[in-house]
Amino acid sequence: MQSPLRHGKAALGTTLAGGALAALAQAPERASRLLRHRYPTVAVTGMTGVGKTRLADRLSRRASAEGGQDVGSAVMERRTRRNARLRGYRFRVVPGENAATRLGALDEVFHDEPVDGVLHVVANGHATPRRTGGTSGAGVATREEQLAAELEDWSITAHRIASMAVRRDRPTWLVVAVTKADLFADDVDAAVRYYSPGSGSPFGDKLDELRALAGGARLSIDVLPVCAQGGGRKSAMPDKACGDLLGRLELRLAQLSGHV
Repeated sequence: MQSPLRHGKAALGTTLAGGALAALAQAPERASRLLRHRYPTVAVTGMTGVGKTRLADRLSRRASAEGGQDVGSAVMERRTRRNARLRGYRFRVVPGENAATRLGALDEVFHDEPVDGVLHVVANGHATPRRTGGTSGAGVATREEQLAAELEDWSITAHRIASMAVRRDRPTWLVVAVTKADLFADDVDAAVRYYSPGSGSPFGDKLDELRALAGGARLSIDVLPVCAQGGGRKSAMPDKACGDLLGRLELRLAQLSGHV
């Protein structure tokens, strides 16, 4: 017959072993939560030619390739921003081309590995036109055509966001980044209004629909102008002004991610 002392030691050993196994089982989940807290995942979406990759490069402090305006990636690109406090972001740049790779990337960021936030990039109709396959020279498109293409592109992305938001607790925020502000420096405020909820514009109406589907209280929406590179001091949008706009965007991302 086992003594009470031995029985107590055995029970204690079983308890400790069970606790250790439970801790090990929870370790990956805790590590994942810590990683997500310190490095939230951000989907960078938008139609081709709006400058998604270049903006992600600026935000991640990565040098953009020369001639990047003429290149549209057909695969999802990844960028990571780290700072000295071991905080940052994991950017997922979704291809803008309407191809199977784009749809696969949208599935990944909004279904397989849900992102924490969305940085949707638009260009106020100033996206770089892509030339038709098999042709040479620069692409041609009117601003009205580009605005219509932006709206169509956003409809696809907004549908994915709404589908994800009704099933999960992410994404919690959306920032609409109006890029190439240097090309419409005198109309920045009007451009921001066009892309804002409640504006009555075609894009604003789409945002209102998204908030109604996803729950307005759960999904915060910001609209901020930005540009990758300005001109000289006497230009309508000098480098310092562009830097200030980028700084405002970085600050808002940090606030939304709980970094400040």
